Amino acid sequence: MSLIFGTFVPQGWKMELASISDPSDKWATTLEVARLAEELGYDSIWVYDHVHNVPVPAHETVFECWTTLAALSQVTTRVRLGQMVGCAAYRNPGLLAKITSNIDVISGGRLDWGIGAGWYEHEYDAYGYEFPSAADRIRILRETVEIVKLMWSEPDASYDGRHFTISGAQCDPKPLQRPHPPIWIGGGGEQLTLRVVARHATHSNWGGKLHEWTHTRDVLRTHCEAIGRDPDEITMTWSPEVFIRETEAELGTTSRSFWGEPFESWREGNLVGTPEQVAEKLRAYQAEGLGGVVPWVADFPETETLRLFAEHVMPEFR
Repeated sequence: MSLIFGTFVPQGWKMELASISDPSDKWATTLEVARLAEELGYDSIWVYDHVHNVPVPAHETVFECWTTLAALSQVTTRVRLGQMVGCAAYRNPGLLAKITSNIDVISGGRLDWGIGAGWYEHEYDAYGYEFPSAADRIRILRETVEIVKLMWSEPDASYDGRHFTISGAQCDPKPLQRPHPPIWIGGGGEQLTLRVVARHATHSNWGGKLHEWTHTRDVLRTHCEAIGRDPDEITMTWSPEVFIRETEAELGTTSRSFWGEPFESWREGNLVGTPEQVAEKLRAYQAEGLGGVVPWVADFPETETLRLFAEHVMPEFR
């Protein structure tokens, strides 16, 4: 069974555009990589839904998620467009239904809708959003997904929830994709998040070393069984970092983790190595049920890893 292959494009969240001084040149780099990813055969391109840099805010460019995707939809023709993942609390769900539907239409039906509960408290505080408890953030996530799905399908949508209420909300045009665009729900919270995934997701995404990833898979399967849903209806994916060089010597021993993780630990938990080593690790995840991978390219704004992954790894799984 083949895997889905996505890639992030340079957006600035992880400081990957800091070496480029002019904002227009930064944006030109984003466009260049998006076009290149499509040419190389990636299935999808992705952006983060964040507005402040990590690991700490640094007054460095971060292109906003939805305006970026709207622009990328007009300079690509085939590749799908996703967010890994949107923060449910950042936008009213009725407005979000309208945004996502519009993106699907203007892209010709290429939206992959990514949504999650949110976690970056500094952004919440800086932009004046309330930062609820984890349980309430996940309830907001669930209500957001339910409202968006309702507005995608109903002429006049009404919903009365704990956090959100809509009354006769219209969403026209509807998405082109039927019955609706793919819904990617991110996060591996065992009890609450994965219950939302089990009920609503077409795709799920979480991280972790192989034993951690498979543990989350097993918990998700348990939640699916509890509601009578076949877990194979959900494509389970992984978003590691990727860094590839043709030889071990070229790889070096310097970590490119933006969190400052030591090299060996960073390598163990991500796709770091030669093309053969990276393919071997992917096969191990695929054997445990992996359906797709959306890696962050750790040498952006360079494109060597992006090319090596597309030319030497992806063909092994298609």
